Formats: sequence, structure tokens, C-alpha cells
Amino acid sequence: MSPFEQLDYLYMPSHDTAADLRFYEEVLGARTVFAIDGMGARVAMLELGEPPPRVLLADHLEGETPVLVYRVADLDAAMATLRERGWQGGTRLEIPQGPICSFVDPGGHRLAIYQLTRPQVIESFAGRRDF
Repeated sequence: MSPFEQLDYLYMPSHDTAADLRFYEEVLGARTVFAIDGMGARVAMLELGEPPPRVLLADHLEGETPVLVYRVADLDAAMATLRERGWQGGTRLEIPQGPICSFVDPGGHRLAIYQLTRPQVIESFAGRRDF
């Protein structure tokens, strides 16, 4: 049984978040949830079709590979289950929605699992447009 509930976000690195945002809106027809410029980072959340997943364009995300961000019911329990199956772990930190652990699979793909402990956060950012 998989501890993964749902793919919520495609967290994508961006060298020019404003230009990428314009492309997604004007060419692809994306709906912008928010575009925030704060704490040294530019992040835009977009919807292409019915979410999930939502697309996050972020200039502070290192590398060229996107991160697939999956929601789990309980982060500690999910991490324990994965460790029992041979998973080596990853980097644990906090995002506005709750605790998260990011890691790289053997093929070099980036993934993350997070527990949604603050569901109101996205709605509190919705409509904000800094750029």
C-alpha cells in the first residue's frame, strides 16, 4: 500500500519567473492563483486544467529538474513506511502548507512528500499579484 495520497504540486525551477508566468498565462491559458515576490524569492502558482496538480514556478529552486510534491496523511508515518522498504530518506523542512521531506530517487528525479497541516495557506495567498 502506498502512503502517497495525491500529486498536489509540480514545483518547477525558473530563471525568470515573471517571463515564465506570462508564457503560462498568455500562451498556455493558465489561471494564476498567486504571484508572490517576497523574502528574496519569486513564486507563482498556476492551474492548467482542473487541479491537482498545480504548477509552482520558483526562482529560488536550484537545479533544472522539477520536484513532484505528493501529499501524505502523516509525514512521519509515511517516512517510516518508506524506510521499511529501503528508502534512504531526504531533507526535512517546512513549507507554508506544512512539514515536507524532499529526496531524489535512484534515477535522479526529485520528489517530496508533505503533510497538509495548514490548508488555509493557499487561500490566504490567492489573488495576490506582486509581479
